[in-house]
Amino acid sequence: MVNTSGNVAIDTTAGGNNAEIITMNDTNVQTGQFTGGGADIVSIGNVNVQNTVGTVSIGSQAICNATDVSTDPHDVNIANNQICDAVDPYSELNANVSNTQNDVSIAGTAIGNSFSEDTNAPNSWVSTNQINNASVESVVNASVANTLGNVAVSSTAVGNTVQIVHY
Repeated sequence: MVNTSGNVAIDTTAGGNNAEIITMNDTNVQTGQFTGGGADIVSIGNVNVQNTVGTVSIGSQAICNATDVSTDPHDVNIANNQICDAVDPYSELNANVSNTQNDVSIAGTAIGNSFSEDTNAPNSWVSTNQINNASVESVVNASVANTLGNVAVSSTAVGNTVQIVHY
């Protein structure tokens, strides 16, 4: 990208399994995600951005298994099972950014298993099992020059993550 008068947003994504479950009834959710040993989950971004007036946001993510459950009934039961036997979730981001008149954000993320659940149900039961046998790797190579705004660069690799919100 060269000579952009607005904002620039570039994302690359690779995923093994992904499930998003939204329900407004009393619910029993049973999820199972398995990514086998031959799977190679790779997201690579090679980005060159020059002369941008707006903000620049660049991201690369690779996720083996991801489940998100959102419910708002009275009774909720959730059983989640995730197994990542993939070669790897691998995220690589090579970014060259120059002459930006606003903020620059560069982020790489690799995750083996991710589970999130949120509900306001007064009766809720959650069981989650996550096994990660994969190599999880996030690599960010960034060159940022002549930026008038803020610069944020991050690289994150996580084997298993769970977020449960009950309110």
